Amino acid sequence: MSSYIRRSELRDIYDKVVANERISDQDALRLFESRDLNGIGAIADFVRARKVGNKASYIVNRYINYSNYCILSCQFCSFARKKRDADGFQLSVEDIVAKAREALKIGITELHIVGGLHPTLPFSYYTDMLKALKALDSRLQLKCFTAIEILHLAWLAKKSVEQTLVELREAGLASLTGGGAEIFQKEIRSRIAKGKESAAEYLDVHRTWHKLGGQSTCTMLYGHVESLSDRVDHLRQLRELQDETGGFVALIPLAYQPADNDLPVTKPPTGFDSLKTLAVSRIYLDNFPHLTAYWVGLGLKLSQVALSFGADDIHGTIIEEHIFHMAGASSPQLQTETDMVKAIREAGRQPVQRGTFYEPLRVWPEADLEAQEKKNATCDDLALAS
Repeated sequence: MSSYIRRSELRDIYDKVVANERISDQDALRLFESRDLNGIGAIADFVRARKVGNKASYIVNRYINYSNYCILSCQFCSFARKKRDADGFQLSVEDIVAKAREALKIGITELHIVGGLHPTLPFSYYTDMLKALKALDSRLQLKCFTAIEILHLAWLAKKSVEQTLVELREAGLASLTGGGAEIFQKEIRSRIAKGKESAAEYLDVHRTWHKLGGQSTCTMLYGHVESLSDRVDHLRQLRELQDETGGFVALIPLAYQPADNDLPVTKPPTGFDSLKTLAVSRIYLDNFPHLTAYWVGLGLKLSQVALSFGADDIHGTIIEEHIFHMAGASSPQLQTETDMVKAIREAGRQPVQRGTFYEPLRVWPEADLEAQEKKNATCDDLALAS
């Protein structure tokens, strides 16, 4: 890497990174505007290796969407439905518990639960759901709700955001999800998600959660109508909040899915753009422990490549994903644990099964890969049953 970087126009940024100096917004914009993907990737890979060594992680988890009924009409969203729509759905607490019980048989450690802003479900539905799921297995980590869902639940409960979060935590909530960040720039946010919470409101929900002692992930939706400077502005606001609270465990950049989407774009995200976005994020967010390559949006093969462009995690087994697939994602609905371990090994990294907070649960030696083959059939059967 060093010989290549010495000849690169990005040498000064590399020197900053090696010296543990924070890069500026202008540096980040230069990286986004550069066509030197190899140079950007080399710098990001240096940062990754310094933070985590040669390890790369995944999580054995299951997604559950409790409902797609939503009072909002975000322009980019293909998931939300109104009560009049034939393909809307709403799960009972019993339905959700049944899905979780089946998933526990294959060893999941986390449930990832989000949904639309339901027009009529009471606050007690959400607390009852958390309590019932926690009763299945006290070790099960419940990563639930986006910031806008928390604001909606606070309105339902007629409580402050802080008190709402306290009550959800007492019911079993372990972590907030990072969804809903989209792009923070006000005009762009109004174009793609009019009526949704503001950037300040999104950040304040996470700030409140962090100050209560909680941790969370965050996201950035890229590749639609935003500019490169809008991406830098988004990352800047995340970095500033992380400086304040230290509560984010990872950024998960999300590639916009244009196929079945009402928001038209002229240049949807390419593999080149995705790798660069991941790499610049890794270099700029010096105070973030981890960066996830979300295989649902990228595909598993590009996620493997991303492990050399700053990412140190490829997310989870998932089992049943609706939001990206209803927007046209062509990736599978799930990956088995064997698939995840194999993909990480093929990328030259040592696989690590992690928990919700990216803590290592199991570091894989080479000899153990075949032992997971028996889980494939069970996981596939579960996905089909769902």
